[in-house]
Amino acid sequence: MSNFGTMPDGTPVERVTITGGGLTARVLSYGAVLQDLRLAGHAAPLVLGFDHFAPYLTHSPYFGATAGRCANRIRDGHLELDGQHYQLDRNFLGKHTLHGGARSMGKRVWRVEDRAKDSVLLSIRLEDGEMGFPGALAARVQFALKPGGVFEVLMQAETHAPTLCNLAHHSYFNLGGHSIAGHLLRIDADQYLPVDAEMIPTGEERSVAGTRFDFRTLRPVAQAAPLDHNFCLSRGREALRAVAWLKNPDSGVQMELRTTEPGLQVYDGSRIDIALPGLTGQPMHGFAGVALEPQIWPDANHHPAFAQAVLRPGESYRQLTQYIFSAIHLFEGMKMSGFNGFQQ
Repeated sequence: MSNFGTMPDGTPVERVTITGGGLTARVLSYGAVLQDLRLAGHAAPLVLGFDHFAPYLTHSPYFGATAGRCANRIRDGHLELDGQHYQLDRNFLGKHTLHGGARSMGKRVWRVEDRAKDSVLLSIRLEDGEMGFPGALAARVQFALKPGGVFEVLMQAETHAPTLCNLAHHSYFNLGGHSIAGHLLRIDADQYLPVDAEMIPTGEERSVAGTRFDFRTLRPVAQAAPLDHNFCLSRGREALRAVAWLKNPDSGVQMELRTTEPGLQVYDGSRIDIALPGLTGQPMHGFAGVALEPQIWPDANHHPAFAQAVLRPGESYRQLTQYIFSAIHLFEGMKMSGFNGFQQ
């Protein structure tokens, strides 16, 4: 563990490096951020980030962060829970709540609880009323590197009063090259959530068939641009299963995403426009990376038919997500053993 920087109030920010399964990851205590991720035999970083801490405070669109206590958008920052009205922090367009508010867990310093060669556990406590949310929330995130190129994220939380809890890992992935526009993506979802002009779900669940959102077979990420939508994987949380696959035909690096979550927010990074360079000097322009964020469907508290994010005392929130990386030269016709996600 090493010092990576200092918060404006003087709080130190630590960086922990873990290795295993052919991967090396660097995790920050700030925001429980995945700062860097590398695959053996592939020199470039697999995620977007910065080499130094200061840009995370001024330029990061949640690069690698743990978003919460309620990831994604909540219309008008409005929450009605058990007959009580709560006004949440309006940090998106000055009207809506995004990722838990301006001072959310993705922008706070966490405590490093435990670490091993191939894993690290971080924790944070959000007090009752923070960012307008009811209930004190205790959350833990464990990052682990497992055999076979597995980057695993385990998220858990408990509350002392009814609240919303919807956590999401917010890395932007790039499997080689300056742009992910030509990366191929497959998502095991028949429906997606349309949004209005302010990126708030309309409440409709629309079929992907015949639309630019049809990723049921491998398609270039850019086919759906601009893309910042939730794909409906299931009606509720399920056992860990494969839901999405990302491939770079040029580098031969590919990723399988497995999760317990009912939704997958996909943002193609088309609005990234940062003057500062990223890791290893990578230009931070549109399509520099794609975010694949397993979570409960956005703005669910306003749509009773959606999977809900309410957490009550005595209940335990638990999300398990795995990002599984491999490097295969496509022209050689090689396939990962038992890996069927890229078949069309």
